[in-house]
Amino acid sequence: MANGVNRYREEVDAKRILQIREICRGLPQACSDFLRGIAVTTGTFTRLAYAIDLNTFFQFLHTERIYYAQKDVVLYDDQDLNHLTQSDLTAYTEYLTYYLKSNEDHSAPDRVFVNHDLAIKRKLCSIRSFYDYLFKHQRIASNVTELVPLPKIHEKPILRLSKAELEKMLSTAQDGAQMSKGQQRFQKITARRDYAMLSLFLGTGIRVSECVGINLSDVDMENNAFLVTRKGGNQVVLYFPPEVADALADYMEERKQIEALPGHEDALFLSLQKKRITQRAVQNLVKKYAAVAAPLKPRISPHKLRSTYATNLYHETGDIYLVADVLGHTSVDTTRKHYADMTDARRRMAAEHVHLPGDPAFQEKETT
Repeated sequence: MANGVNRYREEVDAKRILQIREICRGLPQACSDFLRGIAVTTGTFTRLAYAIDLNTFFQFLHTERIYYAQKDVVLYDDQDLNHLTQSDLTAYTEYLTYYLKSNEDHSAPDRVFVNHDLAIKRKLCSIRSFYDYLFKHQRIASNVTELVPLPKIHEKPILRLSKAELEKMLSTAQDGAQMSKGQQRFQKITARRDYAMLSLFLGTGIRVSECVGINLSDVDMENNAFLVTRKGGNQVVLYFPPEVADALADYMEERKQIEALPGHEDALFLSLQKKRITQRAVQNLVKKYAAVAAPLKPRISPHKLRSTYATNLYHETGDIYLVADVLGHTSVDTTRKHYADMTDARRRMAAEHVHLPGDPAFQEKETT
């Protein structure tokens, strides 16, 4: 398997760094200082998300708040940032529920953005982190963002596939049954790739970003293992079951016959354009097969396949720490909250282990 930093990961990070720099050119100097300050402890994906959120925030201040309309965003200094009020933040929270963005050259209609509680909370947390950085470095007198409450998030039921839906998704990837004639034409071409990819999701629980980053040189078919680059850049070896090994071996025979475009020669999963497949393409692929296998669950995504794997693994092993380790979670609380549907199972287990008089097991415990 490949050693060292994954080339694909380097390319993705480089692209994000350039995006961050481009966004920062239109933001106050303090934003660049903040993003550089957290570079050691965060990945490029996180910093890009911060940059995008900061850009939305400062565009709001410039267009919607009188004080900040007096000069260009890039000229805001620490004194301007210190002028932020609780009223500004309350207005920003309301603004995030519905706003428009136009292209700089006005070549296309304005785009509508609608945020719900979870997205609003994330954007407000970005601003909090930025102002917390400024306050800790004594660039502002106080952190007013702490005075604005974050939206309360109501937990939604975890969406995952049942065993019957899982089986149907995989069988559809193999034979294209119940798909439209147009879909079947493409499915015949990509059947081995699609089946291998879905099997890998459901058999290992990897993230979509990890899936598209796998190289041919990362796969060890002798040991049913592959090298995966986790969030943050850490690389670990994961193992896959025999069913996944069969699917991968079948696809890799086909993959050897495909001459990928320059720069994509080592990519495991390719698009029809013979380039490394993108995350968006994989998301659309999963949605396409899920529409057949689970029509009443329209929100099935690669992440939901990850949830399906995690729940199945927990039900088979009862080991939440194993599930957390395989998923790459730094905290088992994340696993417990988002993946393993264990509450009901643990309550049932409690009922099986406590006995009262009248139960033969109670008498047995007494005698022993």
